[in-house]
Amino acid sequence: MSTEKLIAQKLLQINAIKLNPQNPFTWASGIKSPIYCDNRVSLSYPEVRNIIKKAFGEVSESFGDFDMIAGVATAGIAHGALMADYLDKPFCYVRSAPKGHGRQNLIEGEIPVGAKILVVEDLISTGSSSIDVVEILRKEGHQVLGVLAIFDYGFEKAKENFRINNCKYLTLSNYNALLKEAIESKYISLSESSILGEWNKDPQAWYQKYFLNDKP
Repeated sequence: MSTEKLIAQKLLQINAIKLNPQNPFTWASGIKSPIYCDNRVSLSYPEVRNIIKKAFGEVSESFGDFDMIAGVATAGIAHGALMADYLDKPFCYVRSAPKGHGRQNLIEGEIPVGAKILVVEDLISTGSSSIDVVEILRKEGHQVLGVLAIFDYGFEKAKENFRINNCKYLTLSNYNALLKEAIESKYISLSESSILGEWNKDPQAWYQKYFLNDKP
């Protein structure tokens, strides 16, 4: 079984995927979505947590040699720390904005000057939060080899954002693999898969069609 299929299967099995086409979720980015992927649920399941950790370790080889791992606060912290422990690598985490108290750090942890860093995130939607962290690390003089995440919604916006910022990114699984697995396992119906497929092609147009056109 491929990694992307296995991860999608496990996320569905632990109900990390939430569907609500009638009352869409609102993401931090503002996107209205009939689906929400909460990878933090995997932390409560040792089997799934270990599968993700091992897969991270294997896929990280695609980035070449790196000195340490940086988790994206907050969702990427736990997964990044688990991966760092698995690979016996140093770990830090990075906020997109400083704390409002104390030392007001953006970066928590010690990073050697000019370190080669792999950024770990839980999922990629538009890629904005990951790229914010990449830019913070670059401004501090570090070399970011790329971003590694559990899941990718497959938006063109994310691909464009990473391209513009000259940053490689890879994920363990993705939206297409998830839909395919969800249909095969009867987690969703064909009508639901059609709705989810339509949303993924153009979230704004989907929301306009189903929730705004009939509004006075």
